[in-house]
Amino acid sequence: MSVQSAPEGVEVRGEIRDGFESILTLDALGLLADLHRRFNARRLGLLQARHRRQAYLDGGGMLDFLPETAGIRKDTSWKVAPPAPGLADRRAEITGPTDAKMTINALNSGAKVWLADFEDANTPLWENMVSGQLNLRAALDRTIDFTVEGGKSYALKPATELSTIVVRPRGWHLPEKHVLVDGEEVSGSLFDFTMYLVHCGQRQIDAGKGPYFYLPKMESHLEARLWNEVFVHAQGALGIPQGTIRATVLIETFPAAFEMEEILYELREHSSGCNAGRWDYLFSVIKCFGRRGKDFVLPDRNSVTMTAPFMRAYTELLVSTCHRRGAHAIGGMAAFIPSRKDEEVNANATKKVTEDKTREAGDGFDGSWVAHPDMVGLCTEVFTKVLGERPNQLDKVRDDVHVTAEQLLDIKSTPGEATEAGLRNAVSVGIQYLSAWLRGQGAVAIFNLMEDAATAEISRTQVWQWLHNDVQLSDGQTVTPGLVEKVVDEELAKIKNTVGEQAYADGGYEQGRSLFTEVALGADLSEFLTLPAYARMP
Repeated sequence: MSVQSAPEGVEVRGEIRDGFESILTLDALGLLADLHRRFNARRLGLLQARHRRQAYLDGGGMLDFLPETAGIRKDTSWKVAPPAPGLADRRAEITGPTDAKMTINALNSGAKVWLADFEDANTPLWENMVSGQLNLRAALDRTIDFTVEGGKSYALKPATELSTIVVRPRGWHLPEKHVLVDGEEVSGSLFDFTMYLVHCGQRQIDAGKGPYFYLPKMESHLEARLWNEVFVHAQGALGIPQGTIRATVLIETFPAAFEMEEILYELREHSSGCNAGRWDYLFSVIKCFGRRGKDFVLPDRNSVTMTAPFMRAYTELLVSTCHRRGAHAIGGMAAFIPSRKDEEVNANATKKVTEDKTREAGDGFDGSWVAHPDMVGLCTEVFTKVLGERPNQLDKVRDDVHVTAEQLLDIKSTPGEATEAGLRNAVSVGIQYLSAWLRGQGAVAIFNLMEDAATAEISRTQVWQWLHNDVQLSDGQTVTPGLVEKVVDEELAKIKNTVGEQAYADGGYEQGRSLFTEVALGADLSEFLTLPAYARMP
């Protein structure tokens, strides 16, 4: 985009493909520049605060509920805003990236909500970030369609049958390197938020709903406060009534679990609840305490279920906190992808998903996530058995729940073992996912599960933690760099044998290996693998 067509101080470095100019407008870039100038220094300061807290934890400190915000937790008088239009009933939510096919399939899926993802189920390839915005606007205008090779076409159902769109922008830590304001890369969060709000906010209001968001990766209530101030300023700048924007917060970092109430408080006029995320939460546990010895070492990631004591404490606290404040509590992901070939796999997975969603509904969650349209019906059925015709169970306040910091921190009571099979799974899934990610694909089907960036994060941090704590596997082997490198070679050989030489070369598996081993075998535990991965992207 030429300098003449952008606001003063704004430089767009990404390729301007057909239609991109209708997203990268003067109004949209102007608001983005305004938000950057007002809030970017605060954002960077909050990221530095994360580093200071990590240094404190590395030095022997512990997480705890904040004494300085005890008054907020004790004050029973405040509540979040009532549910916004389209967000009262959230019994089944589907997640997925914003490509045209997924946009249509997700909206048609029968789920109450579609998490339209610019974050973990996406990759920040420039084309993805802008074309995704085009697809969302086209969906609201009902001009979107998609035809695959062979002629099969996809089109939207009637508007009354479509899911409510809730957009997940990138986290505060991720930049958008293709847009600069005054020579600085803008926040990926602010880019995604602004483009959607400018182009789809009023469209959503006119349709009787609103611009709704899922906020990822936050680590403190001060980060929620920053989002709230962004919302207030952006609504004022666009003439949108205050409180129209709504946000559901993913409580997917270990520090955020100790500040749920404060996060709701900061966002209260814009809040629509919290979500319990499994893989990112486990990743955050390792990131916070991976250097602190064997009391914090987790077993095979697939053996850590939501019934582990520290996970149970986390989810119980989330439901109790949300409902006490009038906010929705949304359960975790069912990542299973139905098999067209193996009914036994389907039967076993369906049983596990049913048990998982039944537990969530019984605990008081108001709904939950699935990754595939074929699982929407199952999730809906399980929650309907508890909800009936009610849209939610906000009235289930869970006064019986009293979670302590010690319970949230009780990692060492987690049942399970570290096994060679678990190591191989982490290596194989991590490399396969990263290979796809670097090609621009963020939601990847691996071993009958829909995996996203959180999978790669837990996979590589688990390997790093086992390696740096001299973990002994169940068969007696000690995890060493040599063992990990041997497993990497063997798992890649299996992949090459399965996909063939040409597909292996075209699939970027060697690039995936390079990135995975860099972050899994490095001396330091990288904060986010998406940062070095993004640096490898055009």
